Amino acid sequence: MSTATAGGGDDELRSSSRHSPLASQREKASNTPTETNRTGRTGGYFTLGYKEGFSQWWANVPAAKAEHTVLSYIPYLKQPPTHTQTGKTLPSETLSTESFSDNSADEASAVQTHSNCDPYGPRQWHSTLVKLSGENRALNEFSVERMGEDIDQNLVILHGYGAGLGFFYKNFEGLSRVKGWRVYALDLLGMGRSSRPPFKLHSKDRQKCITEAENWFIDALEEWRVRRKIDRFTLVGHSLGGYMSVAYALKYPGHLNKLILASPVGIPEDPWAVHAEMPEPTDSTLTNEFSQDQQEDVKSSSNQKLSVSVKQGDNNNFLNARSKGQETSKTEDKTSSTAPRKPLPKWLTYLWDANISPFSLVRWSGPLGPRFVSGWTSRRFSHLATEEAQALHNYAYSLFKQRGSGEYALAYILAPGAFARSPLIRRIQGVGRQYLQPDGSTSSSVESAVRKRENGIPVVLMYGENDWMDVNGGNAAKQKIEEEKAKILKTASADEKKADNGSAKVLIIEKAGHHVYLDGFSEFNHVMRKEMEEVSRYERQA
Repeated sequence: MSTATAGGGDDELRSSSRHSPLASQREKASNTPTETNRTGRTGGYFTLGYKEGFSQWWANVPAAKAEHTVLSYIPYLKQPPTHTQTGKTLPSETLSTESFSDNSADEASAVQTHSNCDPYGPRQWHSTLVKLSGENRALNEFSVERMGEDIDQNLVILHGYGAGLGFFYKNFEGLSRVKGWRVYALDLLGMGRSSRPPFKLHSKDRQKCITEAENWFIDALEEWRVRRKIDRFTLVGHSLGGYMSVAYALKYPGHLNKLILASPVGIPEDPWAVHAEMPEPTDSTLTNEFSQDQQEDVKSSSNQKLSVSVKQGDNNNFLNARSKGQETSKTEDKTSSTAPRKPLPKWLTYLWDANISPFSLVRWSGPLGPRFVSGWTSRRFSHLATEEAQALHNYAYSLFKQRGSGEYALAYILAPGAFARSPLIRRIQGVGRQYLQPDGSTSSSVESAVRKRENGIPVVLMYGENDWMDVNGGNAAKQKIEEEKAKILKTASADEKKADNGSAKVLIIEKAGHHVYLDGFSEFNHVMRKEMEEVSRYERQA
């Protein structure tokens, strides 16, 4: 694959005007210095007018172009590489066997940034589609590697439900400053610009359906790891990506040197969600993802919409969250059984129970789709500069309108209210504690007493100060992990105790909501770099 400089290529993708309808609406609204206008709203729930929404629907910006525009905001990277093997053309309603291109012309050349324009360079940036086995299975990948250094560590980032790797555009540059590291971001199978094969489950059994839904994503991640010839790596997962990261660590042990969960979904246990009937393969979204304004999240704990339990932790040192841990580590049962269920709008409950995807609504609504999406994007990105918020709106819409695929797994994983059907609190203590085989498998006829076991891995649970995801679940998970470690080390030899690397901690990112990596990106990147450097030091000493 050829290499290009940062100033060249991809002109066609970048040629569209950045002054778009939603940006114009926000600027018009800002002429009057009211709170409503200051946050970019033009009135009502949906900020985009009918005319502007129709214009965006008619323009039908491809997902590849929208992703390219978002990544162009990465510091020091003037022209990001963007392959067009997926997202180049409009999505088709017919289920073809292949939804990506094999044409070499659609591949992207790597882009280099040098020290004359990149103070943390030189670095090389890649955009690639990694093909997997089977029909129509491929993962969209964006990566950054440092040049002129020995790369011995890998960081892999997974996004949340319905999102894409482009949402981490404020993190790629900051995280790739750490020497000796290569940073990868992946679109989950069936989401983002990864291929979108039909989502099908075969089991009738409740637990097996949940496992199948998890395997849809984590089997693809493991195959990607094998194809990239990566032995061990640090895995970061946000929201649903965090849930899948735990599932991956349990099914494919021995390949992680650290697990970082950014506002993960699915940790606390809710008795109703555990026993609720399984729907058909479709999905719904999370209440506050529609209603909570990010402009308020990035403020302080004075936000009156936040629960008392969240506010009480706002004065904690974000690197340890001591008081939260003290409050919730006493009784795990209390945390899991009393986790508050946020009230759901009737329309949302109906859609969830009817197994209708929110993205299906976007697809069905035609010219109204951009307007519907603006109800979410105007709140999620209200704290960002106008043009960046517009780019993310276009990107989100370009992904939401794609053919449904991985989105239909959600109803098998979560019940209405965002509580997991198979809560992670029941199994997260097994992360880093699985038995291994020489070939890396966990299944064996050999007695566990003579099989090698993982020595534990550090687990970091990260939440925003104004996060609607319950931090109490993180503290309960921390307690479970620590209890499991104490149990194992009680009968361990001196050498086994010395080799043990298991730990857990809960971190709070100040002035951030659920999207901690975006709301508090500067602090998030700083904390992440410290975690990465810690991995490097440990690996050198091991």
